[in-house]
Amino acid sequence: MISKENLSPLLENLLEILPDNYTRIDREFIIQAYNYAENAHSSQKRASGEPYISHCVAVAIILAELRVQPVVVAAGLLHDTVEDTPVTLQDIQREFGDEVARLVDGVTKLTHLPRVSRADQHDAEIFNHISDKDDIEQQNLLDSQLARDRRRDLANETLRKTFLAMGEDIRVILIKLADRLHNMRTLGYMPEHKRRRIAQETLDIFAPLANRLGIWQLKWELEDLGFRYTNPEKYKEIAQNLAETRGEREQQMKAIIDRLSKLITDTGMKAEISGRSKHIYSIYRKMVDRDKPFEMVRDLRGVRLIVQDIPTCYAVLGIIHTHWRPIPNEFDDYIAAPKDNFYQSLHTAVLYDDGRPLEVQIRTAEMDENAEFGIAAHWRYKEKGPRDEQYEQRINWLKKLMEWRQEVEDANEFVDGMRTDVFQDRVYVFTPRGDIIDLPAGATPIDFAYTVHTEIGHRCRGSKVNGKLVPLDYTLKTGDQVEILAAKQGGPSRDWLNPTLGLVKTQRARSKIRQWFKHQNREQNITQGKEILDRELRRLGMQQIDLEKLARGFDYRSLDDLFVAVGCGDLSIGHIINTLSEGSAQEAPIFEIKPSTQASVIGENAVTVLGLRNILTTFARCCNPVPGDEIVGYITRGRGATIHRQDCPNILRMKDRDRIVKVSWGEPQNTFPVEIEIRAYDRQGLMVDISSVLSNENINLKDIKINVTHNLASIQIVMEIADIVQLSRVLTKIENLPNVMQAHRVNPG
Repeated sequence: MISKENLSPLLENLLEILPDNYTRIDREFIIQAYNYAENAHSSQKRASGEPYISHCVAVAIILAELRVQPVVVAAGLLHDTVEDTPVTLQDIQREFGDEVARLVDGVTKLTHLPRVSRADQHDAEIFNHISDKDDIEQQNLLDSQLARDRRRDLANETLRKTFLAMGEDIRVILIKLADRLHNMRTLGYMPEHKRRRIAQETLDIFAPLANRLGIWQLKWELEDLGFRYTNPEKYKEIAQNLAETRGEREQQMKAIIDRLSKLITDTGMKAEISGRSKHIYSIYRKMVDRDKPFEMVRDLRGVRLIVQDIPTCYAVLGIIHTHWRPIPNEFDDYIAAPKDNFYQSLHTAVLYDDGRPLEVQIRTAEMDENAEFGIAAHWRYKEKGPRDEQYEQRINWLKKLMEWRQEVEDANEFVDGMRTDVFQDRVYVFTPRGDIIDLPAGATPIDFAYTVHTEIGHRCRGSKVNGKLVPLDYTLKTGDQVEILAAKQGGPSRDWLNPTLGLVKTQRARSKIRQWFKHQNREQNITQGKEILDRELRRLGMQQIDLEKLARGFDYRSLDDLFVAVGCGDLSIGHIINTLSEGSAQEAPIFEIKPSTQASVIGENAVTVLGLRNILTTFARCCNPVPGDEIVGYITRGRGATIHRQDCPNILRMKDRDRIVKVSWGEPQNTFPVEIEIRAYDRQGLMVDISSVLSNENINLKDIKINVTHNLASIQIVMEIADIVQLSRVLTKIENLPNVMQAHRVNPG
């Protein structure tokens, strides 16, 4: 027996939560880890003012409630020591062994980027001299786009490291989820902008991850807490509505449970029946999906029946359907066909005596444990358990989903791949032979082809779904039978890697396509990359870009290396355009300019005139600059500063240098007029298709001119766009319409 005389209250709470079958040696190991963590964090406080060790204990308690092994609880206590204290990984290894050290390393944040990035080149500028600035300037530097980008890169690199470690040992992610859950519980002490960012990341990454691992106990709380801080008004509204109807609902549930218990007992069977409360985020999702207010979401009542075996599950289902009418399309048999996260249960909904829906779940005790704890249920502490085949199936399934993980080096791309390939819901489609293929929701025929076989993916030229020809960007649905039309030889198209076209959705397929291009001749990739980049910059009217500087910005040793990266798909055009759009705010070369006779007033924060505040800015219509363009300002008498593109023809004719001011893009509040030209073979429905592209992008048309000569159409459109990135996306979509030869921005002059 361990004496409690000298134990701190925090440690006592943890020891009380530990599973009963932990041995005395296990408990002493955890006490040792607590003492080590308490000493390491002794001088640190949380944002709430509490000792930092309280967070470590809270994480360990969450893990103990999942009834995992002692080494995982110990790693939970120690998870921040390497990151936040002078303790090293070697210290942890020496004191607690390789297993605990490996788990701690898996969840330790990176404090610097492992590869040189564009943000690293500005570290000194942003971070090293912050102490020299006053409070306002410090905050401006910390909130700058560059600083935010660097923090995002570091966060994604850390997530990449954790997910890679998860591939080797799933227990790493349990500690990460427990850490995130306690951080979400105490998020109220953080500044509002941090609360929203962390909460959104929780909804985007950590809650879907808990769902993919089947850990309902963590999933629902992460979702509710994430929703609380991303949409506080709606969260409060639903919570108040639930509180107001709780008394009536509890009374109804007691009567329903009593009625069900009597029915099942009368048949000689046994069932443990409980009310199943709906969580706030799931109610919100139902309101959004059905486009109904809270009062109209009537199926908030649910019961769960735990029975002894599978035959009893179906017998109880029969009793319920005999006494109450089932609601059509509301029955799901997840016992015969488990969910992709191995969840099993019978789900049905019936019209109860009062004419309102009642949701019913029926499962065995083992299924219930798997539903609550998911993959963690397989570590629920056992002295010596038999080989767990179901657990190994789960691990193999998860590893298969992440086959591409070692091939992706860019952290942002890696996290995006996790979102598409791992966190998304799944669809199940059939090959012509009847084999089932499991794909992420939103997958296309090309994704299907690469899942079947890499060579089939490379040679894919078309597809049939349910016997009918469909385009390659068709979104597959569960139950579709898919046939790939393949060439005898050849390879993929570079267009497949263009995210704007939506031809490939999975990271697995993207990785295979990139591999194919990497194996091509270097000279061929240089040529292709140069053509792709030149065409895009020419199309956007951005030929003045310094490509050598661009290559250095992406950490390539030469311009040819940049072209190779573009040619083989390692660096997407979209990424380059995004970077150019952000980078244009950092510096704006000064040129001579001539005042424009016309100007359109836009939002006051769209352009910042350096050194001057509250000055009116207007945009020159001779060149119509948009965010992402290099710009300069000209002080116009009575009209503030007129903003021009640096390559505007009027600049070269400007002689009065004294009126030139340096300007940069601020936060755009309005759209900007841009003229584009489209050349196409005339056909019926051409303008309908172009209008559809603009409508889907919520773009407003200001002017349009059409000229058709000898069946060749020349279309000039003035449209209002948000930035260069949107312009690039729209031009790509228009160019891929049938009969369109070219779409490009009209250069000034």
